[in-house]
Amino acid sequence: MTTEETVRYAPEHPARLAWAQHAPEVYKAMLRLDTAARQGLDPRLLELVKIRASQLNHCAFCLDMHSKDALAAGESVERIIQLGAWQESKHFYTEKEVAALELTDAVTVLTDGFVPDEVYDQAAKHFEEAELAQLIAAITVINAWNRFGVTCRMVPGHYEAGQHQ
Repeated sequence: MTTEETVRYAPEHPARLAWAQHAPEVYKAMLRLDTAARQGLDPRLLELVKIRASQLNHCAFCLDMHSKDALAAGESVERIIQLGAWQESKHFYTEKEVAALELTDAVTVLTDGFVPDEVYDQAAKHFEEAELAQLIAAITVINAWNRFGVTCRMVPGHYEAGQHQ
């Protein structure tokens, strides 16, 4: 005789505010900014950066979205999983990706109130100026998205890869 066990998950919390519906012009502007910021950046690198910033900001909605988009872009599950401890897992990433992750951490956390010269210089060694400017823009934009997501408690789990691209 087999017994069927029912798995009970914690209840899904409701979003606090559907901010995009109440501030549609801001939402549209954010979408345009996001589109502009991604220009010229490798899609897989972009998703790694977005996942990393979202981890630091505890944005579950963005983690869900960008993990799915990264997988759809051909990123490996292993590299996505290792992002939470990338400093101990540098061998999973190229030197250019490590520089981008270091810059993402520095821009996102701003622990010292500024981005350290050595972090910026390392990124500048791996990215041409135009690409570096785009990367900084992309990091800034995902941080803004994270603040909307965390503040409004946007609900993860319902996003489908490519839905907002």
